Amino acid sequence: MSHSNLSLQDRIDKSLLVLKEDLNAVRAGRANPAILDKITVDYYGSMTPLRSLANISVPDPRTLMIIPFDIKSMENIEKAINIANIGINPNNDGKCIRLGIPVVTEERRKELLKDVKKLGEECKIAIRNIRREENDKLKKQEKNHEIGEDELREGLDSIQKIIDEAGKDIDQIIEEKDKEIMEV
Repeated sequence: MSHSNLSLQDRIDKSLLVLKEDLNAVRAGRANPAILDKITVDYYGSMTPLRSLANISVPDPRTLMIIPFDIKSMENIEKAINIANIGINPNNDGKCIRLGIPVVTEERRKELLKDVKKLGEECKIAIRNIRREENDKLKKQEKNHEIGEDELREGLDSIQKIIDEAGKDIDQIIEEKDKEIMEV
């Protein structure tokens, strides 16, 4: 019983991690290096994560500063940021690339809140699918007389408790992101 709950918890944790990564890419009004996490740069023919090619800092709440470890990669980093379409034009001064984070308009904020809510819903759907698979496994075990009715009931209850907890976690993660978006 506990073995299946472990894999269940692992699968839920992975879903929550994906949600957090997706939310990091949602740009609120504050400079957050995480918006660059999914950007890869053509570095001598190999697609390399931006993070491993440069030092990324936040000199002020509205600016990201990217200092490449290899100055020759500057143009490719700039190109990768443009291709990534994060809605910010890189400013390359030859030594570093600055990204000025625009102030988020009220309308854009509402869009972002909708996007965040949608990501939360998608995560909940993924978790409900995990629940259904886990429940089906238990029901099959019971049908094959590998476990009894009581074990089935206990297992289903146990799964539901874990799923309910995950739902609360998702709501909290979404709420925190909403607050970040609403901060002016």
